[in-house]
Amino acid sequence: MAWLALAFTTAAVGAVASVEAGSFYRQLLRPEWAPPASAFGPVWTVLYLMMGVAAWLAWRERGAARLGLALGMFVAQLIVNALWSWLFFVWHLGAWAFLDALLLLALVAGTMTLFWRIHRLAGLLLLPYLAWVGFASALTWSVWRNNPTLLF
Repeated sequence: MAWLALAFTTAAVGAVASVEAGSFYRQLLRPEWAPPASAFGPVWTVLYLMMGVAAWLAWRERGAARLGLALGMFVAQLIVNALWSWLFFVWHLGAWAFLDALLLLALVAGTMTLFWRIHRLAGLLLLPYLAWVGFASALTWSVWRNNPTLLF
């Protein structure tokens, strides 16, 4: 399944940037509702699996040649997704990470809508991802604003 490989390649690119994320994350002033660092890996693993299956369902329904905008938006959101880890954990650019999260939220919403039109389950599989990115956007904002000396 090439779609799973693509989704988990994105995970790997983000993971490279997140090697030291645990220690950095623990240094940050976080809101009370922030999950522990150990929660992110399992959550993202499930979400990447669901992304890959969603893309596969859409592809199976239409084929790559007829996915057009849906496929382009899916790939775009994967790129923006991977970029967030670099912006936040490597370059410590909180404002840019927040803007990236908002762009990701819009791209996931668009991808989910287009996948829904192609195959309902493909769209539904992206709903937890959309919810998590919304939560992650709020968390990014909060952490960025609470750590002006660590995140620029």
